Amino acid sequence: MFRVAKHLMRNFTNTSAADETVYVSEADGVRSLHLGSVTIQSAMRIRDPFALELTYTRGIMCFLLFRNNVKDMLTIGLGGGSVAKYVHKHCQGIKSTIVEINPKVIQMARNQFSVPENDDYFDVIEGDGLQYLAEHIHSTDVLLIDAFDSNGIPPDFCSQDFFDQCSATLKGDGIFVINLWGSDKNFDIYLQRIEQSFEQKVLMMRTGKPGNIVVFGFNKVPSNLNVASLQERAKALEAQHQIEFSDFIDKLCNDNQVYQKRLMLRGDAGSN
Repeated sequence: MFRVAKHLMRNFTNTSAADETVYVSEADGVRSLHLGSVTIQSAMRIRDPFALELTYTRGIMCFLLFRNNVKDMLTIGLGGGSVAKYVHKHCQGIKSTIVEINPKVIQMARNQFSVPENDDYFDVIEGDGLQYLAEHIHSTDVLLIDAFDSNGIPPDFCSQDFFDQCSATLKGDGIFVINLWGSDKNFDIYLQRIEQSFEQKVLMMRTGKPGNIVVFGFNKVPSNLNVASLQERAKALEAQHQIEFSDFIDKLCNDNQVYQKRLMLRGDAGSN
């Protein structure tokens, strides 16, 4: 989700769904998806449909800094499919499953946002994400939550029980990633709940001022949080991806404590 001024909304097409109206707008060569409001849910540069147009979507990819052997990724909420289709194209070997409850979103994503058809490594499922999580315990290496409606995060996707379920859905060394809005008055509450579910093994990263905040939760402490090693990892990833991983490490260091040249998880930071 990314917020936008009303004057950017033009050249709409739309279709209605049971709970939300799905809009598409275009401006300056960028196509955007909206659900019942001016908030941008997803954006795609028309001439480069598999690139990650919005900064927060590139920030989400920082899970690659912490694990180099990701095999499975589960995403709740398709939107325009920015991260899902990027992973499918540029992270070969990762099997992606995306659960989206709104059939019109799936239709729009495929018709207007170049989301590919299902294959052995890419599977969009129309269904209830909450139910899917409950039925797939310990099933994925990375779990991405990017589920918004016209009012923001649905209440069922920010409760303590929900974040507990997210931890349970991940494998033992799995990584949780969620996109939150920094100006949400309940942000601190959500962050505290995530910290409780992941036993304080949490990092946060602002991707704009104000703007989206990406939060990472870890079922197991990452094997390497040394800042110099992460910077080396970032440079290696930048040779493969057009993503500013080095800049994101700077943001991680700004938004979390660094102690003895090591990026501290929030639980560790509280003890120093």
